Amino acid sequence: MEKRSDCILIVDDEPEIRRLLSDYLGRNGFDAIAARDGREMWQALDRHVIDLVVLDLMLPDTDGLTLCRDLRAKSNMPVLMLTARGEETDRILGIEMGADDYLVKPFNPRELLARIKSILRRTRALPPNLRPESARCLCFAGWCLDTAERLLIATDGVATPLSGGEYRLLRILLDHPNRVLNRDQLTEMIHGREAEAYDRAIDVQVSRLRQRLRDDSREPELIKTVRGEGYVLAASVERRATCA
Repeated sequence: MEKRSDCILIVDDEPEIRRLLSDYLGRNGFDAIAARDGREMWQALDRHVIDLVVLDLMLPDTDGLTLCRDLRAKSNMPVLMLTARGEETDRILGIEMGADDYLVKPFNPRELLARIKSILRRTRALPPNLRPESARCLCFAGWCLDTAERLLIATDGVATPLSGGEYRLLRILLDHPNRVLNRDQLTEMIHGREAEAYDRAIDVQVSRLRQRLRDDSREPELIKTVRGEGYVLAASVERRATCA
């Protein structure tokens, strides 16, 4: 059976950008679907199997940050945000809402292609030191991470989908419990060699992960800050075959 091409959903209100990216991605082995606003984005997600969303920050009906947040609440689908503004605050806001990467307009389509490939590769790759035979469910402090579905399951049974960055960060922490990991190590393990411009992303992702874990950021019990060194997951981890 022929392998299905990855399908990229382009959400942008500029017709020229939609056409340019659709054509360019199509010539480079991807299927591309275009939407001009949030309504069409949700329709496309209902009708097609999408592998990654390229999402413009400024849209006519709902802004991209809100759409990214709403998408993240329902799915762990990778999101690459586009914006005409290059301020660091916008990039951090995008990451806080669950975006996996951020690209400023105008951009070279080759760079967009490289970032899409990088996001898909990172999203599908196992973190370092994780073997294929590793258990599906990683349990710690009353929480469980379903590694097959990429869901964080609370003690009350509520399951939350994680973004690509949140999932990779939690997997790394769970694979190295009670071990201090500095920012450079975490950045390298999550983003690989393409780690520039992620200097503050680790702090943002740790903050988001603490919120997911209902961990008080002022006095965290699970993901603790070791001043001058980095972060540590202060819990033992049990590997199980199922999360039941």
